[in-house]
Amino acid sequence: DVGDDEATRLAARVQTEFEAAGFDVLIDDREARPGVKFADAELIGVPYRLTIGSRSLAQGQVEFTPRGTGEMELLSSATCVEACLERILAGK
Repeated sequence: DVGDDEATRLAARVQTEFEAAGFDVLIDDREARPGVKFADAELIGVPYRLTIGSRSLAQGQVEFTPRGTGEMELLSSATCVEACLERILAGK
């Protein structure tokens, strides 16, 4: 969520850590509905989506969705970078 300070801080941390690991990161911080953002990510071929929303973040979680399967998985917000990297490097 664009107006959520906690989500914005986590997104910045995730971006820094992924870029340090050699990955390109796109943060979609537009004032648009999630469905619009997801459709645009699909159109440009984003291979993995990490959704940091206020509802899931309130429960200490983020959503990880590989484009290949479309299956969303909830990950701990505290360890999401490590968990994502593990899945990406394993080809999931």
